[in-house]
Amino acid sequence: MPWTKEHIQWLHDTGEVISISTGDKVPVFEFAYDVTNEEAMSHWARHFRNHYCVDDAIEILKPQGMTNKDYLLNLKFPHKTKSPGPSIRAGDFAEILVADYLVFLHDYYVPRTRYDRKIIGNESSKGSDVLGFKQKNKTPSSKDELLIYEVKARLSENNAKNTLQTAIDDSSKDEARLAESLNGAKQRLYDQRDFAGMGIISRFQKNVDHPYKTKFGAAAVLTDSSCCVETLAEASTKEHSRPTHLEMIVIRGPVLMSLVHELYERAANEA
Repeated sequence: MPWTKEHIQWLHDTGEVISISTGDKVPVFEFAYDVTNEEAMSHWARHFRNHYCVDDAIEILKPQGMTNKDYLLNLKFPHKTKSPGPSIRAGDFAEILVADYLVFLHDYYVPRTRYDRKIIGNESSKGSDVLGFKQKNKTPSSKDELLIYEVKARLSENNAKNTLQTAIDDSSKDEARLAESLNGAKQRLYDQRDFAGMGIISRFQKNVDHPYKTKFGAAAVLTDSSCCVETLAEASTKEHSRPTHLEMIVIRGPVLMSLVHELYERAANEA
């Protein structure tokens, strides 16, 4: 399997908590990555690359005469400099990191289906950012859990906006588009012939006959220079559609946009 969790060892709970204006407590995590760890970086690059195109398919899909690297950089990945490529890269990176956080630290099942069927690499994917599922048994239970995360990234030096507030506001839209997000994930799992994953999605399309817990999440992924605690503390959940079912997280790290570009470059070079 292409998936790896070695890089998640770099994600640490700082113990810091931001109290926002509505009294909610938001934990702060630090992503203290180590680009000198060649083995971990290589495994992470493979993990990252396979979200866009599984390695076995590159030779089949790329135009004749094109290298794997050029195929990924020019046709699959968001562009490094051509707008809105850099912001799409930042957003995809943040979403994948939050997905890994949910899978490897909280035991959710997250379908890896969001990026591999994009027609235009320089566009963001439609639907909810991250869907996480927990189902202890094959028989549906009211204890089964669906978590819908909205992820916002600010990886360049700019702290003018409250990225956490933007994530909270956009999270309110996720309930209305849930049916479409579930259907989209299921269709892409069918393309992958992942019938086990399809079965999990099917269970969570039956909320009327078989109720389950629905939770929401809002994540702000920020480079250190854009992480202003005072600004984040001004965030409010009072306009959220389900504020008592909303969890939040802030992830910060040093010079994250440089890391993002390095990760895409390595992913292409090592394909």
